[in-house]
Amino acid sequence: LPDTQNYSQHFPEVFTAQTEWIVAQRNSRRIAGVFHLGDITNRNIPEEWENANRSMKVLDDAQLPYCMVPGNHDYGPKGGAADRTTLLNEYFPIATQAKRPGWGGVYDKEPDRIDNTFQFMEAAGRKFLILGLEFGPRKDVVRWANEIAGDHPHHEVILLTHVFVYHDDTRYDWHKFKDKQSWNPHSYGVAKNFSDDVHDGEELWQGLVSRHRNFILVLNGHVLGDGLGRLSTVGQGREISQHLVNFQMRPNGGDGWLRLIEMRPDGTAQTFDFSPTRGQRNESLQNQFMFGVPAIGV
Repeated sequence: LPDTQNYSQHFPEVFTAQTEWIVAQRNSRRIAGVFHLGDITNRNIPEEWENANRSMKVLDDAQLPYCMVPGNHDYGPKGGAADRTTLLNEYFPIATQAKRPGWGGVYDKEPDRIDNTFQFMEAAGRKFLILGLEFGPRKDVVRWANEIAGDHPHHEVILLTHVFVYHDDTRYDWHKFKDKQSWNPHSYGVAKNFSDDVHDGEELWQGLVSRHRNFILVLNGHVLGDGLGRLSTVGQGREISQHLVNFQMRPNGGDGWLRLIEMRPDGTAQTFDFSPTRGQRNESLQNQFMFGVPAIGV
């Protein structure tokens, strides 16, 4: 579920149609869990958080595991990411979230916030650790994330964070490109007002993902353009697939498009982009493709 910000602001029925469809498909598609890639809201205001909470509660009521990460629009006054104030933790309090299936824990320095979490999921005999990190993770958050990945060497790690891959199939890299890549975390107030304490895609790759053998996949939203991008990079001797997916620029706030990732016994996975409100699947090569996710023991 990438970038639901326009649904939370203008089209809450589309957001709910997505989560209702996921629950309806749970058994037939053997859905193990749901990933929200950030920008849950557009302006970080109560009305939008109420809409988002109502839609995500469909998953809660079905006891379907999910992980959500905050995007830039979920932070600061009017969603401007001038700082890290957010209503996320009022509408998705940790007391409630920690009761969900597969809950692992949160960033050790912020025990009352779910901006940074880890959770467990299992499917087809494989054990996954879903590591969810805030928009432009801070240096100490990355320290914590390294500890979590290192403490669970037998779990395959999937990283969710709002910013990682750009729409030209490269990683965000402030050192190399500066503002030639639009919307880098370093260009927001959370960086400018706080000693540039953020990480973009390349910094997360170097400082976290590439350091561990158990990462298998990175997913992010955020980026406009065509809202799609992917690359595969070798880290610790393994190919790690990294994907951008974002539909917010399409009609009606995104036309209900979501991405399915179907994992296969042969160590591959297939993506399908589907819209429950349109009843359509996108057959383009950018939206429907196969990639490798071999088990970490292989």
